[in-house]
Amino acid sequence: MHDDRSLVEARLRRVLDERIRPAVYPESVPLDVAVWHAPGEPVPVDEGLAAEPEPIAVGARWGAPWGTSWFRVTGTVPEEWAGRTVEALLDLGFDENMPGFQCEGLVYRPDGTPVKGLNPRNQWVRVGTPAEGGEEVRLHIEAASNPVILDYHPFRPTLLGDKDTAGQEPQYTLTRMDLAVFDETVWNLVIDLEVLGELMAELPADGARRYEILRAVERALDAVDLQDVGGTAARARSLLADVLAVPAAPSAHRISAVGHAHIDSAWLWPLRETVRKVARTTANMTALIEDEPDFVFAMSQAQQWAWVKEHRPEVWARVKKAVAEGRFVPAGGMWVESDTNMPGSEAMARQFVHGKRFFLDEFGIENDEAWLPDTFGFAAGLPQIIRAAGSTRLLTQKISWSQTNRFPHHTFQWEGIDGTRIFTHFPPVDTYNCSMKGSELAHAARNFKDKGRARHSLAPTGWGDGGGGTTREMVAKAARVRDLEGAPAVVWETPEAFFDKAQAEYPNPPVWVGELYLELHRATLTSQAQTKQGNRRSEHLLREAELWAATAAVRTGFPYPYEDLDRIWKTVLLHQFHDILPGSSIAWVHREARATYRRIAAELNEVIDAAQRALAGEGDRPLVFNSAPHGRNGVPAAGAAVAQPPGGVTLSERPEGGYVLANGLLRIEIDARGLVVSAYDLDADRETVAPGTAANLLQLHPDFPNMWDAWDVDAFYRNAVTDLTDTDELTADDQGVRIVRSFGSSRVTQVLSLAPGERRLLIDTEVDWHETEKFLKLAFPLDVHAERYASETQFGHFHRPTHTNTSWEAAKFEACNHRFIQLAEPGWGVAVVNDSTYGHDVTRSVRTDGDRSTTTTVRVSLLRAPRFPDPETDQGIHRFRHALVPGADIADAVREGWRINLPERALTGGQDVTPLVTVDNEAVVITAVKLADDGTGDVVVRFHEAHGGRARATLTAGFEVSEVTATDLLERPLDERTPDRDGNRVSLRLRPFELVTLRLAPL
Repeated sequence: MHDDRSLVEARLRRVLDERIRPAVYPESVPLDVAVWHAPGEPVPVDEGLAAEPEPIAVGARWGAPWGTSWFRVTGTVPEEWAGRTVEALLDLGFDENMPGFQCEGLVYRPDGTPVKGLNPRNQWVRVGTPAEGGEEVRLHIEAASNPVILDYHPFRPTLLGDKDTAGQEPQYTLTRMDLAVFDETVWNLVIDLEVLGELMAELPADGARRYEILRAVERALDAVDLQDVGGTAARARSLLADVLAVPAAPSAHRISAVGHAHIDSAWLWPLRETVRKVARTTANMTALIEDEPDFVFAMSQAQQWAWVKEHRPEVWARVKKAVAEGRFVPAGGMWVESDTNMPGSEAMARQFVHGKRFFLDEFGIENDEAWLPDTFGFAAGLPQIIRAAGSTRLLTQKISWSQTNRFPHHTFQWEGIDGTRIFTHFPPVDTYNCSMKGSELAHAARNFKDKGRARHSLAPTGWGDGGGGTTREMVAKAARVRDLEGAPAVVWETPEAFFDKAQAEYPNPPVWVGELYLELHRATLTSQAQTKQGNRRSEHLLREAELWAATAAVRTGFPYPYEDLDRIWKTVLLHQFHDILPGSSIAWVHREARATYRRIAAELNEVIDAAQRALAGEGDRPLVFNSAPHGRNGVPAAGAAVAQPPGGVTLSERPEGGYVLANGLLRIEIDARGLVVSAYDLDADRETVAPGTAANLLQLHPDFPNMWDAWDVDAFYRNAVTDLTDTDELTADDQGVRIVRSFGSSRVTQVLSLAPGERRLLIDTEVDWHETEKFLKLAFPLDVHAERYASETQFGHFHRPTHTNTSWEAAKFEACNHRFIQLAEPGWGVAVVNDSTYGHDVTRSVRTDGDRSTTTTVRVSLLRAPRFPDPETDQGIHRFRHALVPGADIADAVREGWRINLPERALTGGQDVTPLVTVDNEAVVITAVKLADDGTGDVVVRFHEAHGGRARATLTAGFEVSEVTATDLLERPLDERTPDRDGNRVSLRLRPFELVTLRLAPL
């Protein structure tokens, strides 16, 4: 029986490939083709249509990298095809790769109306159903010759990732430009046989159902005349009807298919190309909706919707119509599908503010789910943010990529740092590019970990990453498995409909507490350092701009720059997309990102300067503006005054070589190698640096992961390390101790300094980096016995173990923090704070010098040098600032993290500036002060409990208040919370890490 089955399966494959599929288009005639190559960047549609093309023949090479070519195809439907279905087959030179990773096209009618997109799995354009015969055909194709960047085995460094280095060599060969008869009966026979063949392969080898299908397929193949497929296809289909009509078992797994096209807002293509990718895909999906009455398509990322609206108004009109019908569904409620590990608190909140508001303003639709299928892990602070935005659900698929541990659930409650729980689903199909293959559907049913308690899962269905979306073949396959024995039961549904069913059947799912860590792509916390710095600095500049503009608006009538801030926020949020901020895009993307961040910084600094000058007034008082949420040196938080720096700093030579810095709080010993061998906390009478070790130690590792160069760092990188201890220079002056080192082709300059009256050692590091496939770390071995450490995340911090008791802990050998890492023994701790880095590792070891004490080593990740997809990743000069803070508890870590990211600004003026709002408990941290987005002039204040405990506080407004309203992130009133107000004062009680937004209406 086994041999017989194998023979039938082999026969099916060959007959489909060589006879039946080719017979879908039994007759064809060539089209006439002409082309015009746009000389630079893409041109407007009317310009492309009006250009005068030159003839080009099938077989000709075309398309310089990143170019745009406008093809005009013309022809006449043969008279003898009258009454038959006719399609244009337009193959630009596609290979067998997925759509979105090569050339693409958007087809237009002569009047400029978009028809549909072209890609390897969607090469047809319907001409007539039926054709009349004799009609003239004229179509225009805006074709993008995007080069193939991705090559899995192996990744190859390539200069094609930037138009400035890609050259002019044509990338593609024009392959087919025909009019053809479409035989729908043969096409349906293909789908029947594919569905049954794929199902048969997944059924038990000795099961009756498998053999029923096998015999039916055999009979159908016998009925096909290989010299007359079209004439015998209907008979063959009739022999398959019975096995296709057997209903699914009542216990069958249920799959909600959601039409989908995950489109990376930038990755192996630049942002400008994504604008066109979205237009191609949405044109295809609106056309498919018109043809297929059951089909439902969901699209996330409000930014991409906004691109369609701005750049393709004809497609936008079709989208709006489909949305009104409930068939084209806004999903996710975020501006982009962002990274969630690295964006700061406010930025993560604004992803939802701008995303949800767009869908509300355009369609009156509010999303209840966050939709993040491809994001590289999820920070523990995210559930509260989702809930604060008015959503309650999350979908992602990416955790299935984890290499070490299999996540134990597919449907569960995810609990964040403050106790908020979000109903979460991981599609067990394990892809966000489901194509309705039998293997995918069978995997979803077998893989589903919640069997016996739940039976519904979701399958995002359509080609993605580079776009493309759902095809008519996928819709046809889904129709056949809607109710078919041996297969999961598939129905097209919206994400909302799926979640409603899933929650109804599984009201008490298991709970997962803490971050959803992806055991893969850990190096994305470090790659492309300047992109990450641009993000961090933009976030803090936006805080400053909103704070000072709001303060000046209330106090002086300063014109609050609503539109500019809105635009800049959206630009920053766009660049938090999960292949931009993580550093995994081509060189072009990051080159443009660096320029964008420079432009943003200039704009925001102008806003900040103008607002501060309006507040300071005329005068020569040396004012210091403090944007941080904690006071310092006599200057209040969010205010300005004349600073009062305490104490001083001494510098002396160390007898053994090197220098000693001291300020009455700390004594820092720097040896002749420029390493910190002692960081003594004078108040606590306690050493920070572990005996026999040295801090401020730069360490260099080889870094050649098994795959995904820019994305991954594999644990074996630690097997080899070089400590960079040789010095070129060691000098000291009133700025601190200066160390210069050379290694490989690179050079590092560091300045170590103490500030008067502050318990922190500042480390300013400049690296002129010219290494390849190396990983640079900055190490701090600490004399602390700690089984866990805290790292900052959105609106709080999260504890991770320092040990590797289980495979779950061992897998977290590279993790994310925001502004600080803090670890402690009872009564004393240490923090390492930073101004722009995210990746780190923390390890522990036991010394064998007799006292068996534990050394806990914190290492900050500075730079990498992967060669794919950007072969010049991070080459050049980088500047970092870190601080070692001995004696730091969580409150100190929080405060110092803010301070290092928000340095004071000096300005002369005539008057101090009192804060617009204050809070009397340092555990309550104000993250945003701004004017309400609706232009009413109300002041919006967002704050959270930052230390991880209960907090009572009083928030005081520095202006007369008529009303105080608790709101969600979108500044809408929350009925369940009424602030306790007494005049301009609001009494607060906060749970650990609780996030609160208040709206204060001035009198």
